[in-house]
Amino acid sequence: MPRVVRIYIIWKRNWVFIKQWKLVFSTGPISPKTTGKLMAWRQLSVVTDETTAQQLSDFFSELGAVSVTFSDAEDEPVYEPAIDQTIIWSNTRVTALFELDSDPDVLQTLVFHQFPGEALHAWHAEVLLDQAWERAWMEHFKPMKFAGRLWVCPTGQENHESGTVCMVLDPGLAFGTGTHPTTALCLEWLASQNLQDKVVIDYGCGSGILGIAALLLGARYVHAVDIDPQALTATQYNAEKNHVQERISYYLPTEFVPLTANIVIANILANPLIELAAQISGLVMPGGQLILSGILKEQAYAVADVYRNHGFSVAKAVDQDDWSRLDAEKSA
Repeated sequence: MPRVVRIYIIWKRNWVFIKQWKLVFSTGPISPKTTGKLMAWRQLSVVTDETTAQQLSDFFSELGAVSVTFSDAEDEPVYEPAIDQTIIWSNTRVTALFELDSDPDVLQTLVFHQFPGEALHAWHAEVLLDQAWERAWMEHFKPMKFAGRLWVCPTGQENHESGTVCMVLDPGLAFGTGTHPTTALCLEWLASQNLQDKVVIDYGCGSGILGIAALLLGARYVHAVDIDPQALTATQYNAEKNHVQERISYYLPTEFVPLTANIVIANILANPLIELAAQISGLVMPGGQLILSGILKEQAYAVADVYRNHGFSVAKAVDQDDWSRLDAEKSA
């Protein structure tokens, strides 16, 4: 049976989150057709309701799909579902990839026999040409410089300009390469600070980009926390790639024993920032700094107000595109 990858995609304006994925690994040999060269795929998609989407995904997998993707078929953004919640749209496009020799007419017949016709519409079949996806991404991921001190560069494009530090980071499973405003705002702040000998907590670390940047910029130690084990794997990999693995620890929230740090950075989303305000506030030592990101402009006032009630002075929001960063200091 081929590997099955099930992906739920949540659109947040023009930003895509990978919300959840499931891997079922192959128990048999890999076909020679899939090794050693690029290949094309048969892509099938159909729009259905939220109840049928999951059943259809399972059926596509039973038919031999190598991946199944959910996406919004209309314009119904899902904003900040709960941590343990996966929301599927009322009109969901379910897209399945099959090997090229799969017969789309046979697959369509089987699907429409399994599900009532009124539950499925906008059936579409096409051939998807493969490419070296990591190289395609790299065409759009170029070296970036923050606050005149910090370079974030893909492998092979490092910049060792005098007076700067260079982080090597490639796109991977976890969120955070510096291209999105929420991350860029935090990197700008870090690169503008004196971090020498500071202890930093990176709460919601993703790829580890913020914690690793802090270490390269002089921080003494970083504690990285994330709810996603893949994020911790990515953070560890990126720390080793940048030779700072001896000064960083990684935790799931259930494993993290609360402590206090000079600086806490939480680049998550507004609702979790509000819900976890007491917990996050307790991680900042008196007189310490708290940097909050992942906040839409219209949410900044509400988030700032919550943290003021937890003993912080909060500066005016710093904006980039639709997003805001809040810089706060805990009373001594």
